[in-house]
Amino acid sequence: MKKVLILGGTRFFGKRLVDHLIWEGKSEITIATRGQTEVDFGAEVKRIRMDRENPQSVAEVAQSDEWDIVYDNICYSPNEAKAACEAFSGRTKRYVLTSTLSVYGEPREGFVETDFDPYTYPLQYGNKEDFAYGEGKRLAEAVFFQTASFPVAAMRIPIVLGMDDYTRRLHFHIKHVQQGKPIGMPNPAAEIGFINSTEAARFLAWLGNVSLTGPVNAASKGAITLASMMQLIETVTGMQAQILKQTVDEDMSPFGVQQSWTMDTAKAEQAGYTFETLMDWFPGLVREIALALQSER
Repeated sequence: MKKVLILGGTRFFGKRLVDHLIWEGKSEITIATRGQTEVDFGAEVKRIRMDRENPQSVAEVAQSDEWDIVYDNICYSPNEAKAACEAFSGRTKRYVLTSTLSVYGEPREGFVETDFDPYTYPLQYGNKEDFAYGEGKRLAEAVFFQTASFPVAAMRIPIVLGMDDYTRRLHFHIKHVQQGKPIGMPNPAAEIGFINSTEAARFLAWLGNVSLTGPVNAASKGAITLASMMQLIETVTGMQAQILKQTVDEDMSPFGVQQSWTMDTAKAEQAGYTFETLMDWFPGLVREIALALQSER
């Protein structure tokens, strides 16, 4: 049995990662969180408290055992990355960081891993409030890949969707259509890629058990234009969407990119991972969310 530590594992795809590892039955699982979210994983999962922004707290968790794999879903700054690199030196055989498509900067099609090189990015330290989200993640990657004494892989993912998405970004579009509200969308012809929370968890589990290091893109096969997404929502709800190029801020689409925003997943696929096709799961999720929103009304 491998000893697995998950930093952050009580919501969204972190919770699904725990569920997946329990299902696999090959790991002794410990999750380290602030302890503010109650999730009953049963006796199979050990829970310990950790303040991710406190280096001493991270060190105490690292020293509590020797780890085969550490999954870090809650690192948002170079200072947090530095604390982890120091704390887990000599304490883990492999480290898997959750990163993001946002490290690549302004949207465009087909980002590949080399479009942002964390091995040469200038190091700068600070806390998460000191940087925009994408820059914080860029610097966190840079710290890990330039200073860690253990093997590190970073899962770079696009927007993650699911019924359990606490940001409710897809919910926003469906709810606006159901309520007849306008949606601001600067470029409906832009294509966007996604991954669902179940696959994000499954990919994390896979990435922890292969020899790949460095950044690795993960996304469902294919992309969808925002216009096609809205047409699907119209079909499911039976209502017409009101799409405008500009609205008040609260009605602007959280997916409202100016240009297509997708990534290339050849690195992971060449290493043996097969991603789900976007349109195999996306329409079903739209229907499920639409039904759930109707029941909330």
